Amino acid sequence: MKFAFFTHLPWPEGREAAAVIADTTEQVRYAEELGFHSAWLAEHHFTRYCIGSSSLIVATHLAARTERIRLGTAVLVSPLHNPLRLAEDTATLDLISGGRLDVGFGRGSGSGYEYRGYNIDPDESQDRFQESVRMIQGLWTTPDFTMDGKHFQASHANLVPMPAQQPHPPIYLAATRNPVTLDFVVSTGHSLCIAVVQDTAEALDLCQRFVDKSAEEGFNLPKSEIPFFRYFYVAETEDEAHHDTLDKLNWVIDIMQWRNNLEEGSEVYQRMDNWRRQRHQLPLSYDYLAENRAIIGTPQQCLDKINALRDEGIEYFGCNFDFGGMEHEKVLRSMKLFSEEVMPHLK
Repeated sequence: MKFAFFTHLPWPEGREAAAVIADTTEQVRYAEELGFHSAWLAEHHFTRYCIGSSSLIVATHLAARTERIRLGTAVLVSPLHNPLRLAEDTATLDLISGGRLDVGFGRGSGSGYEYRGYNIDPDESQDRFQESVRMIQGLWTTPDFTMDGKHFQASHANLVPMPAQQPHPPIYLAATRNPVTLDFVVSTGHSLCIAVVQDTAEALDLCQRFVDKSAEEGFNLPKSEIPFFRYFYVAETEDEAHHDTLDKLNWVIDIMQWRNNLEEGSEVYQRMDNWRRQRHQLPLSYDYLAENRAIIGTPQQCLDKINALRDEGIEYFGCNFDFGGMEHEKVLRSMKLFSEEVMPHLK
C-alpha cells in the first residue's frame, strides 16, 4: 500500500496561525522520514476549518523543507481562480519540488459561501470547474494554447515555465454525490480522489462506479490508484484514542455545521461556544463520524479497518492525523505508532 499524510490546516480559537503552519511543516517532514508516499493540503476560504486558502504557497514552503515526499493538493478549488494563474503557479511549484507535485482539483464546499466571498455564482461551479481543468491541462501541454470557454479564455498562450513532469503533473479530481461531476471525472481519463467529507460506504460505492465507468470509456483506471482519505488516529488503547479525539472530532463536526449555515460573512471572528448555545439542530455525532468517516483506535483496530478497505480494492490510504487542532505532540505520536505498528503489516 501507499500511505499519504493529509491536513486541512485547522485553526481553532486560541491557536496562532503561524503555529499551524510550523506544526504542519514538522509533521510533513516527519511523514517523509517515516516513509509516507505523499502529503496533501486542502484549500478552503474564509473559515477556521482550514487556513489553506493559499495552499500552493504552503506547498512551496514544504517543497523547500523536504526532499522525497510527493506534495498534493486535495483540492485546488479551480472554479474560484484564473486557470492561467493556477497553471503558472503549479508548473512553478513542480519545478521547485523537482517534479514532486500531484494536483487535485475540485468544486469546493457545497454550501456556496466561498463562491459568494469571491463574488462568483455557485450555480456556475460545474461549468467553471470543467473549463478550468481543461484549460490548465491544455496550458501545461500545448504551445500557443487557445480556448474560448464560457467563463475562461486563452489566446495563443504559452506557459512559462512548463512543469518538470511530462506531459504534466498527475491530476486527481474530486467528486462526491453529483453524477455530472463523476461523469466529467471519468471523461478526462484522470483519477478520482476521495475526501473525508463522505461516509466510507458511500465513498467505496463511488470508487466502484468510477472504476466501472472508466472501463466503459476505455481508460481502465484502477481503484488502487485512488487516494482515499479518512480522519485517522491511533493510540495504545481504545480509551486513549477516544479521549484524545472526542473534542477534536466534535470541533470538526460543529464548525462544518456552523459554516454551512452562514448566509453571509464568516465564523472567523465569532465564538464557537456562542454558536453551540444558539443552534436549533444538532449535527452528526462523534460516534457517527468515528464509525463512518474515520479510523480511530488501537494499532490492531486500525489495521483491521484498513485491511477491510484493502479488501475493497483501496491501496492508497490517506491519514488526516491533525483534525480539530489535535495537539502537535499527539499527532507526531500517532504518526510514529502508525509507522511502527500498522504500516509494516500493510506492505
